[in-house]
Amino acid sequence: MSTDLQYREDGELRHFLTVEGLKRDTLTRILDTAETFISFGEREIKKVPLLRGKTVVNLFFESSTRTRTTFEIAAKRLSADVINLNPNRLATSKGETVLDTVRNLEAMHTDLFVVRDAHSGAAYLIAQHVPPHVSIINAGDGRHAHPTQAMLDMFTIRQHRQDFENLKVAIVGDILHSRVARSQIHALNILGVPEVRVVAPRTLLPTEVERLGVQPFSDMRRGLENVDVVIMLRLQLERMQGSLISSQQEYFNLYGLTPDKLAYASPRVMVMHPGPINRGLEIASEVADGPHSLILSQVTNGIAVRMSIMALLMGGQAARRED
Repeated sequence: MSTDLQYREDGELRHFLTVEGLKRDTLTRILDTAETFISFGEREIKKVPLLRGKTVVNLFFESSTRTRTTFEIAAKRLSADVINLNPNRLATSKGETVLDTVRNLEAMHTDLFVVRDAHSGAAYLIAQHVPPHVSIINAGDGRHAHPTQAMLDMFTIRQHRQDFENLKVAIVGDILHSRVARSQIHALNILGVPEVRVVAPRTLLPTEVERLGVQPFSDMRRGLENVDVVIMLRLQLERMQGSLISSQQEYFNLYGLTPDKLAYASPRVMVMHPGPINRGLEIASEVADGPHSLILSQVTNGIAVRMSIMALLMGGQAARRED
């Protein structure tokens, strides 16, 4: 999928569909802008008028309470008007196409769509058919990409380690089905992380995964040796066809993050998880709630990062109209 669609002729972002192919300066700008928003949650008045008069529609054909809620909070803190659509009540269930639904919403003067869909490429399809003043953010499409999750993860890492170029990062778990992992890998590589590892049973690794710019490991202890960041992934049982793991208990024994396994990593290791967490399957509670865990920080940071992306997409548009 081409990334040309994401940039305007002046080099500013028009859509945010994938991390893959974006410029390093673009990712850094997102992180820097998020830094200015991170303290807003602690203020008595949490809003800024950057998107006043704009309409944001959360178009979630696939449910996700946490992602939708953080997008809603982010848009409201930027003073946008927000509409959340219940996928079970959309006209698509009555035979109307996704594009028909979007066009009807465009006619109501929508400025930005946040799209989540179980099918890869859904956000791209919509982005190819909206007028120039409308922007699209991909909130997760099939097994392809989840770019805002990757960026909030990068922001969380940067809060604790300013220099990406000296890090070793291990992504552990269901790599095969994870759109989050793909976006994280692209972001880590673009930001200059020299060593990105993926740790999983061979049945949960994509074919020729090395082409993504990672080192694969099937042994958890070797994969975690001296790493600075461990990102655990949800085991996506609902996407699996056939027996890709022998049993959940064996999976936890071999690949669940426990204090014993974490001891192989750097003493200052950061533990992350995009959620939702399956305790006792992917991660032990002692680790999820322990001193190395940044899992709740990721949730908090998600609001600031999504504010940043919306502001960059829509703020540049406002500036162009003023010119």
